[in-house]
Amino acid sequence: MRSLDLSPLFRATVGFDRLASALDAASRLDDSAYSYPPYNIEKTGDDSYRIVMAVAGFGEDELDVTAKENSLTITGKKAAEGEEPKYLHRGIAARAFERRFDLADYIKVSGAKLENGLLSVDLVREIPEAKKPRSIKITSGVGSAKVIESEAA
Repeated sequence: MRSLDLSPLFRATVGFDRLASALDAASRLDDSAYSYPPYNIEKTGDDSYRIVMAVAGFGEDELDVTAKENSLTITGKKAAEGEEPKYLHRGIAARAFERRFDLADYIKVSGAKLENGLLSVDLVREIPEAKKPRSIKITSGVGSAKVIESEAA
């Protein structure tokens, strides 16, 4: 019953096959896959975003942030300690994790910082100059149209 038929969409569009793959992948995941570690996604500007992840107990050398194509992967693996302390209560999880985020086109990672147990990964949308809208001068008579100026989107 969770199946969604997108074949009518593909008859009138081109290049939306990634959308179908994303919808299919989202329908196969359960909610427990997204429970650890907790995170927020913030919109910090018109073209900027921030992912804030609670990684209490992890140091900078135990975390890895990797951006490849349209994917962001954040992994955490606790370094092996010498002698394990005896816990009366252990409420801070120290288990390894891997969290993947699919990024939209032209989204780039601009930086990451670890502060007070929170990992912040800043993202920005950088649209190439060739993809931005541009003004075209309309001429009358025998002349040809020329590009006058580029506009910021």
